[in-house]
Amino acid sequence: MQFLSRRTQFRLSFATYAAVVALALGTAPLAQAETPATPSLSSSTPLVTNVPSFAPLVKKVMPAVVNISATISSGGQRTDEAGGTDEDQQDNDQGSDMGPMQGFPQSPFDQMLRRFFDQQGQGAPQLHEHGVALGSGFIIDPSGYVVTNNHVVEHAEKVTVIFQDGSKHPAKIIGRDKKTDLALLKIDAPNPLPYVTWGNSDSEQVGDWVVAVGNPFGLGGSVSPGTIAARGRDINAGPYDDFLQIDASINKGNSGGPTFNLDGQVVGINTAIYSPNGGSVGIGFAIPSDLAKPVIDQLREHGKVERSWLGVQIQDVTPELAKSLGLPKAEGALVASVTPDSPAAKAGFKQGDVILSFDGHHIDKFRDLPILVAETPTNQTATMQVWHDNAEATISAKVAKMPANVQVAQNGSDENSNTMGLRLAPLDSTWRAKLHLDRDVKGVVVTGVSDGSPLADLGLRRGDVIEAINRHPVTRPDEAAAALNAAESDKDNQNVLILLNRNGINQYVAHSLSNQDQG
Repeated sequence: MQFLSRRTQFRLSFATYAAVVALALGTAPLAQAETPATPSLSSSTPLVTNVPSFAPLVKKVMPAVVNISATISSGGQRTDEAGGTDEDQQDNDQGSDMGPMQGFPQSPFDQMLRRFFDQQGQGAPQLHEHGVALGSGFIIDPSGYVVTNNHVVEHAEKVTVIFQDGSKHPAKIIGRDKKTDLALLKIDAPNPLPYVTWGNSDSEQVGDWVVAVGNPFGLGGSVSPGTIAARGRDINAGPYDDFLQIDASINKGNSGGPTFNLDGQVVGINTAIYSPNGGSVGIGFAIPSDLAKPVIDQLREHGKVERSWLGVQIQDVTPELAKSLGLPKAEGALVASVTPDSPAAKAGFKQGDVILSFDGHHIDKFRDLPILVAETPTNQTATMQVWHDNAEATISAKVAKMPANVQVAQNGSDENSNTMGLRLAPLDSTWRAKLHLDRDVKGVVVTGVSDGSPLADLGLRRGDVIEAINRHPVTRPDEAAAALNAAESDKDNQNVLILLNRNGINQYVAHSLSNQDQG
C-alpha cells in the first residue's frame, strides 16, 4: 500500500461507522439438566449502554457547516481574488483530471480528494466545458468568513456557498495557502451567521471520539462519527504535513469540512483519504486545528501567508546515514545543502550537519524542522543543537522571511570512468541540459549501474549526479573513482556517504561495504 503523490488528486469517501458490542452470556455446566433462560428479544432492558449520542453536538454545529460549489474553467486559469502567485499554477493538472471522468474515476488510485471535480451533465466532459468542484466548509465568524481547502477553490472562476436550508451566497476568495491546502472565503449576509470555534488539536489523543461533517457526493449535510486513529501523519502532500488520521468515514465532497471534538470545537479539516478502491476504508486525514488556525488568521489579515525561513535543504537520517556520520542514533534533520546568503549560511551551517533540536524542540524526524521554522517569528534568533564535524555544537541563526523563489546551494570534466559497477561521466553542458540542472551544480553523472555493483542497493540510477563522496566534493570521474576505491580499501571504516543531486534535489545516501563478500 502506498500513498498517492502530491500531484495525484485526493478524494474523500464516507461510509457508515459501526460499533460492535459483544454480549457475555453465562453458560451452565453440561452435567446440569436445566439450561439458562434465553433473554427475551422484547425485553425492555437496554442491550447497549453508555454509547454516546452525537445528536446534541450535531444540532449545535450543523448550521455553521456549508457546501462549497466552485465553477472551474477547463484551462485551470482563474481570476485570483487572493493575489495568487505563479507557484499556485505549477502543479495544475486539471486537464487530465477532467478528460476521462464521468461520474466517478476509473482508476482505483486516482483522486484522493486532491482537486477533485464533480462533473455535471451527461457524457465525458470536454476541455472547453466548465466543471464544478463540490466541497465543504465551515463558518468561523458571524460576519461570514468561511474556511475550506485550497484545492476546492484554487482554479475557481466563481464560488458559491450553500447553507443547510438551501440558500446560496456568492463568495469572495480572501486568501489561499497551497502549502497547507487551506483557503478563506467571505460571504455577505444581512444578519449575523451561525459559526463554530477552533479547538486545541494538540490536546486530542489517539482514541478520542470525533465527528466529521460535510457534503459527501453533493448530498448535503452528513455526519460521520469516528475516532482519532493516529497523529502526525506525513502523506507527502506538502512541506508541512502533520495530519490527524481519523477513521470516520468520509467521501468525495467532504473536502474542507470540519472534524469536531465532543465539545463541538473544530479540531481538524478533512483533506484526504487513502483508498485502494475509491471507497472509504476508514483511513482519512485532517489538517490539525493548531496548524490551520495561524494560517487562517494570516489569510484573514493579509490575504496570504508569510513564513520564516532558515535556508537549508534537509532529509531524514537513516540508520545507515547515522552510522556514516558518527551519530549515536538516527535522529534529526540532515542538511543536504545550504542556500547562499541564507540565515543558515550566515550562521555557519555546512552540508552534512545534522540539526538535532530547534529552540529547545527536539527534532525526531526531519519534517519536524520546517514546521518549527515556519512558526518562528521573522528576524527572531533561534538556537539549535547540531551534529557538526563528529561532535555536538550549538549554532544560532536569525530566521528570515521566506523568499518567493529559493535557490538551493549545490556543490563540473574529463574522461569516463567505471568503478565499483558504476559508469561515470563528466557533467558537461549536454548532460546539464538533459538533466535541467543549474550551472552551479558540480559533480559527475551516473550513466549506468551494473547488477553486481556493491552500490546497487542504494538505488543509484542513470542521471544521478554524485556531488561528494564521504564529504569530499568530486568534479571529475577519476576523482569519484578514487574516492570510492579509497572507501572500499579502508578496512577500519568501509562506510561510504554519497551526496546526490537527483532531479535538482540534493540528498545523502549511505552504504556499508564491509559485508559485500559475506554470504
